[in-house]
Amino acid sequence: MIRGSSLRRSWSLPGSSRSRSTSARALCAVASAVLSGALVASCDPAGVEAPALDAARPAHFARVFVDVTAQSGLDFRHVTGGYGDKLLPETLGSGAALLDYDGDGRLDAFLVNSCHWPGREPPGVPPPSCRLFRGIGGGRFTDVTGETGAGISLYGMGCAVADFDADGDDDIYITALGDNVLLRNDGGRFRDVTAVAGVAGGTWRDESDVEHPEWSTAAAWADFDGDDDLDLFVANYVQWTPLHEVFTSLDGVTKAFTTPDRYVGLPCRLFLQRDDGSFADASRAAGLLGLAGKSLGTALWDFDDDGLLDVVVANDTRPNFLFLNRGDGRFEESALEYGIAYDDFGRARAGMGIDIAALGDDLAPAIAIGNFSEEPMSLWRRAADGRFESRAGAAGLSQATHEPLAFAVAFCDIDLDASLDLVVVNGHIEPEIERFGGRERYAQSAQIFRGVDGGRFEDVSALAGSDFARPRVGRGLATGDIDGDGDLDLLVTANGGAAVLLRNDAAPGAPRARWLRVRLRQPGKNREALGARITLDAGGRRQVRTVRSGSSYSSESERVETFGLGTATRIDRLRVRWPHGVETDHPPPDPDRVVTLRRE
Repeated sequence: MIRGSSLRRSWSLPGSSRSRSTSARALCAVASAVLSGALVASCDPAGVEAPALDAARPAHFARVFVDVTAQSGLDFRHVTGGYGDKLLPETLGSGAALLDYDGDGRLDAFLVNSCHWPGREPPGVPPPSCRLFRGIGGGRFTDVTGETGAGISLYGMGCAVADFDADGDDDIYITALGDNVLLRNDGGRFRDVTAVAGVAGGTWRDESDVEHPEWSTAAAWADFDGDDDLDLFVANYVQWTPLHEVFTSLDGVTKAFTTPDRYVGLPCRLFLQRDDGSFADASRAAGLLGLAGKSLGTALWDFDDDGLLDVVVANDTRPNFLFLNRGDGRFEESALEYGIAYDDFGRARAGMGIDIAALGDDLAPAIAIGNFSEEPMSLWRRAADGRFESRAGAAGLSQATHEPLAFAVAFCDIDLDASLDLVVVNGHIEPEIERFGGRERYAQSAQIFRGVDGGRFEDVSALAGSDFARPRVGRGLATGDIDGDGDLDLLVTANGGAAVLLRNDAAPGAPRARWLRVRLRQPGKNREALGARITLDAGGRRQVRTVRSGSSYSSESERVETFGLGTATRIDRLRVRWPHGVETDHPPPDPDRVVTLRRE
């Protein structure tokens, strides 16, 4: 059942606001089709679209992904609750997390589920729930949902993982349509502490002055106010209940899934942790409540090197947000000033997933956002003056990402060559999109863009194996080393479908690639050192990682930083800038191992 009486109350309003119109995105797609391919592909001022990968030229990508879902034991299937009325929330779910909930050193998997709509529950069928799978070694898992208390039933969207109470184990925050849920991990048993913690989420009032819970999507943990404990940033979507569903049609007759431009957006929320482990809603003091977005993704980075994590929010049909952290839980929204609010034509794109990484020889931060179909991926890279330049075309991303509908995006070194790659999970929101004769498909293949010198990318998706190329209605993506071989595997969720575990294998005959994986630990309430920056020098190259929560699409990746070393046989330097600015150099370890660096 759906959690919270407030959500049930919000669905008892008389009447509804319905209108018949053509989808705004469908009109945008027609307009985009009028543009020449060259114009669409080279829409950033920094340069025209970089040449696509020549299919006749062998790419230096020697990795193949193998679908190991069946043998792994991850038998999860997402439920949308759809029964034919095509309600907006059915299009978005859901996320996943790779974590170590029991502290045994093996990755576990948490899968977020939605549920059936009230009054539409199939008779005799248990309500769908989120599920937790414990890693038992060798890339295999066993379902421990029942014995751990993780089987929460709600209309879930995503999750964010952190040890918020600093007791040594991972806790899980679940975002939802309705009340969000905080599951505190007490020695491997999860307890719902949402009410006592005060993090169920905000509310909005409709035209009849009836209060409804907000619809939350992405979330991220960090020490936003600099007091050492972990706080919580929550992104929200639009004002919606079933009785506020707007009728939209692509053919003038049949209902299609409505797009968010028909709804009022919601502001993001900031919850600051108190000394007793509860949270205060600091959204108003932070400057968030006056900024209504339609937010689906959030990513953290310290752009001004002040030791405080800033927040970038991907908005769907609204300008993106850049919340610069000014300390004491105060943010300054600066996306327009820094050049990431709109695309190159001054339009707000339909942003979904998001990630940030240090790219190129100068390791400048770059922001990637996946967008709707007929909207290429956004890639902004910080210039010398501190502003961001649109670089998707010059980086070789625009043409290949123009047609798919991108949800999750993640920077990670898939082939361990010391350059970050970009993984994109795609899938449409309209199951009947193929009826309208275009090139768009409901199920779509994921993509891998291999990082090359100068902050550019090559599309190597066709080289990643048939299991990777299989079309899915993709949504969430979590990365982690499930089999302990040093490279990053992928957990991908599908809307209304089965989650898939893709194991990253070296192609036959591929040269050996070295690696190092780094875990941080420190005393205090921010035990995992969220916000720390790790710098590694090896083979004449420098790499930087920031330890963060969030990113991707409503998902949480493993909290161990993976550095590919390529052919380098030794590490020259390993430095950590811990939260609050303390820097420490650590004896360079040998490659091909996991190390835990501690600040005493």
